Amino acid sequence: MKKQELTITPALIQKYALYLREQERAVATIEKYVHDLTSLSAFLAGLAMTKGLLLEWKEALIGQYAPASVNNKLAAVNGFLAFCGLNELRLRKLKIQKALFLSEDKELTKAEYVRLVKAAERAENERLSLVIQTICATGIRVSELRFITAEAVQAGRTDVNNKGKRRTVFLPDKLRKLLRAYLQKQKITAGAVFVSKNGKPLDRSNIWRDMKSLCESAGVEPSKVFPHNLRHLFARTYYALERDLSRLADILGHTNVTTTRIYTAESGAVHARQIGKLGLVVT
Repeated sequence: MKKQELTITPALIQKYALYLREQERAVATIEKYVHDLTSLSAFLAGLAMTKGLLLEWKEALIGQYAPASVNNKLAAVNGFLAFCGLNELRLRKLKIQKALFLSEDKELTKAEYVRLVKAAERAENERLSLVIQTICATGIRVSELRFITAEAVQAGRTDVNNKGKRRTVFLPDKLRKLLRAYLQKQKITAGAVFVSKNGKPLDRSNIWRDMKSLCESAGVEPSKVFPHNLRHLFARTYYALERDLSRLADILGHTNVTTTRIYTAESGAVHARQIGKLGLVVT
């Protein structure tokens, strides 16, 4: 069979998934890649991959998704094509103009964050209140919550292994005090702090759903409420205080400070106020 006549099959997708696991790619990343490749396979409907068909698929994506989402799907397929030795079929990503400012309808403010925490407390959902505070106070990814253990609360720090990198995350004393009290009430002496009823670490989808349930009572737009926005709030707050982008990149576990710079973006309204404070208008 010629390379350009390769057909995507479930077996081939699983072979690629195994390769990604051997490369120590994150579980969530592998799942996404498998999903994107399965979608491409459905689009091709049994036809062999050709540059023409792949371009048609790309055009279909452009009509359905935002540019950033399209590029994420292209990255998944391009990696698969490289794995299959079909680099000549790789697709160019869309050019996206860099956004200088964060859209105000997406920026979670500190006041809104506090309202979410208070809403969780009013709902007597202590676990959710502490999950929100733990992510925001440490800057960890929601997938890294499993590293917040009883042992970490005792030590005041935890070693996080994610995306092929290892970093130390420190827990603020106030957070440790809250978590110690929670552990005592839940009779948890070892292992993950935040677990489901069956004792397994909380799933990101459950956290996302529970956070969304707070929107109305907290008076916060649902478009702003998702776990990763807490990480962005941590980054903006840290950078406003320290102005150390390189150090922040280390704390967040970023390889490139370009990614960190996106996390520290503020809204245009904040920038406008800063410009206004310069006092350079004479009359």
